Amino acid sequence: MRHFAIVGSGPAGFYTAEALAKAYGDAARIDIIDKLPVPYGLIRFGVAPDHQSIKAVSKRYDKVVEESGVRFVGNVAVGDGVTIAELGELYDAVILATGAPNDRRLGIAGEDLRGVVGSAAFVGWYNGHPDFADLDPPLDAEHAVVIGAGNVALDVARILSKTRAEFAGSDIVGHALDALERSAIRTITILVRRGPHQIAMTPKELGELAHLEAAAPVVDPADFPPVEADSALEDRGLAKSVGLLREFVRLEAGARPKRIVFDFFARPVALEGEDRVEQVVVERTRLEEGRAVGTGEQYRLPAGLVVSCIGYQTPMIPGVPYDHANGRFLNDQGRIGDGLYCVGWARRGPTGTIGTNRPDGYEVAEQVAAALPPGSDGDKPGGEGLDRLLCERGVMATSYADWRKIEAAESAAARPGAPREKFVRRDQWMQAIRG
Repeated sequence: MRHFAIVGSGPAGFYTAEALAKAYGDAARIDIIDKLPVPYGLIRFGVAPDHQSIKAVSKRYDKVVEESGVRFVGNVAVGDGVTIAELGELYDAVILATGAPNDRRLGIAGEDLRGVVGSAAFVGWYNGHPDFADLDPPLDAEHAVVIGAGNVALDVARILSKTRAEFAGSDIVGHALDALERSAIRTITILVRRGPHQIAMTPKELGELAHLEAAAPVVDPADFPPVEADSALEDRGLAKSVGLLREFVRLEAGARPKRIVFDFFARPVALEGEDRVEQVVVERTRLEEGRAVGTGEQYRLPAGLVVSCIGYQTPMIPGVPYDHANGRFLNDQGRIGDGLYCVGWARRGPTGTIGTNRPDGYEVAEQVAAALPPGSDGDKPGGEGLDRLLCERGVMATSYADWRKIEAAESAAARPGAPREKFVRRDQWMQAIRG
């Protein structure tokens, strides 16, 4: 029998468990450990609440845990409740699938002003992450600035622009829905360091902006290269996204009261304000060999809220080598050291889609199987040893059966048309478990 611990219950963790279960069959016991009492990680707390079709991938993860040799162990903080060294004594291999939930800092003056938030915090706020339930972002000014050139920036801008009716069928949490309905924001400016040909925004997410009830996208035609240059784009998805941006130029705003303004060739250099952010100092840029280079020309944008969507970092864990330059664990194709591996964003950094984590998880599972061939036996205590350790320390771990109770309680509490009303406090989760 072999025993494996996967730290993190997001997509990378579940895909790795799936791969290990296929490789070892009944000859393995796999524990998916998470610091929160509930599973799914990025699917629950990162994917936009109005993208329910994407969240449906969790049904596949349910089938993984239904395998006899796989279990979910929630409410256990690795590095705090139990150390990596202790897991190494208990399991034949430990795979870190902790994702990259920490925001990268802007590194400019004023980023600590009130009203400046990272996308992990802002997305966590409207998605019901307990660490950000009390964020209370200021939505009382007319202008907001979103910094970034990817889908997260689009998610943030779209969420800030939607009407309450447009959230029907989503699982946005109630406190965020009420706050957004009261919002005074009318202009959301998306700052992009480079031009339309260098964005990381996908057609689906861009296309949604053309169909908002109360907001219209605004693009300056002067930001585009000649239309003939579009034919040189090798990435078909990027070419389609650029085509959508060109269509936005011709889009009639009509009577819609809100604007989502794309400001290309623009980078923030400072944030200004007294008690809270009031404006963003922006420098105009130009492209040199594909890089954004400052021109020295500056201007100011009013902003009562600034959301930075410039990337994420994996949190450090004591005893695990860390790649500070790239914000991930130091690894060689997923291998950190003897019996210790990493997958997903903890391995690669925050790149790729949810589906990208599947081949990544299978590749690392193959490495584990090469080091510990299926059919071989070990003498580690595995989950039984972990249970004893947690019991000694008074840690109340949650199971997948407990999660089902939480899920049922959230579904019962849902507003009409919504799939659930997420609980955002740990005591709510534990109360649901106790019934």
